[in-house]
Amino acid sequence: MGFDISALLNPKARPLLGLDISSSAVKMVELAANGKDGFRVERYTIEVLPKDAVSDGNIANLDSVVDCVRRAWKRMNTSTRNVAMALPGSAVITKKIIVPAGLRDDELEVQVEAEANQYIPFAIDEVNLDFQVIGPAPSLPDELEVLIAASKKERVEDRVAVADAAGLKAVVVDVESLASLSAYELIEPQLQDSGRNQVVALINAGANVMDLTVMRNGQQVYTREQAFGGAQLTQDITRHYGMSYEDAEAAKRAGNLPEGYEAELLNPFMESLALEVSRALQFFFTSTQFNQVDHIILAGGCAVIPGIDEVVATRTQVNTLIANPFADMVLSDRVRERSLLADSSSLMVACGLALRRFDPS
Repeated sequence: MGFDISALLNPKARPLLGLDISSSAVKMVELAANGKDGFRVERYTIEVLPKDAVSDGNIANLDSVVDCVRRAWKRMNTSTRNVAMALPGSAVITKKIIVPAGLRDDELEVQVEAEANQYIPFAIDEVNLDFQVIGPAPSLPDELEVLIAASKKERVEDRVAVADAAGLKAVVVDVESLASLSAYELIEPQLQDSGRNQVVALINAGANVMDLTVMRNGQQVYTREQAFGGAQLTQDITRHYGMSYEDAEAAKRAGNLPEGYEAELLNPFMESLALEVSRALQFFFTSTQFNQVDHIILAGGCAVIPGIDEVVATRTQVNTLIANPFADMVLSDRVRERSLLADSSSLMVACGLALRRFDPS
């Protein structure tokens, strides 16, 4: 699913890069087909953004973001210029609706637009609107369940403008949460019985926000967003060692901080993160009929911290894995396995976007 901002390319004819612009970094992933159902990781890169270049999902400093995207694309050393991008969930209104089965495409579009008018607090000509048929409605055989997504045009145009200015072409604009769920489908087979009839909590802990999405049998049953992320640890490093934010972020990523860092700053941060995960799960239990979670999958930049899965598992008493959507993929000679393993959890959105190349549409 993605806002139709240009004629969609034929995914089999031309490659496509997944381009994720988060609040802390630009991430790019390029995948290729490998056999009938497999994938090969052709190349990937992560380029750190200056502080506040992206704020609350908004492109706050266009030039800085464009420079970063350009550098990332150069490091990729690819001729591919078509990209799939994503908007943060906060910029998109999504709603599941029920429509009669058997509608022609043009009738379905009219019906979706009429329904969308009820849920979108903007004039319909101020938004980009898209929809995806999910399938037959539960317990209503003559009805279809359809997911509609709408975003103000300027939010889409901001992302497209970044790609254009960097010499790239945005052919798909998706939603970050939906891109993550595409990548999650590659992780499901790693769970016992491929996660069937199990409750799986996908935690995406980025620089500023922690997202919880709870899945059961491929269906999203709950979502929650809370303000907590890796930027808090960077701020702690800045204060503790008198470093600039950029130097603190670089030292954190490189792992070359003074002795005592783990005991004084890193371990308390990991405990705080585990506590936030535990709180998010408590909110889930109190607001749904569920009272347990079978697996936690940690994604996002915070999930790259060595040992974070054990700290979360100890606090929550739930089996915890680090997200790796690339586990069953073949790697090209350009990709170092050890580096990809360390970075995989922070590449969920970029991987999900790169998968758009293989959409049948």
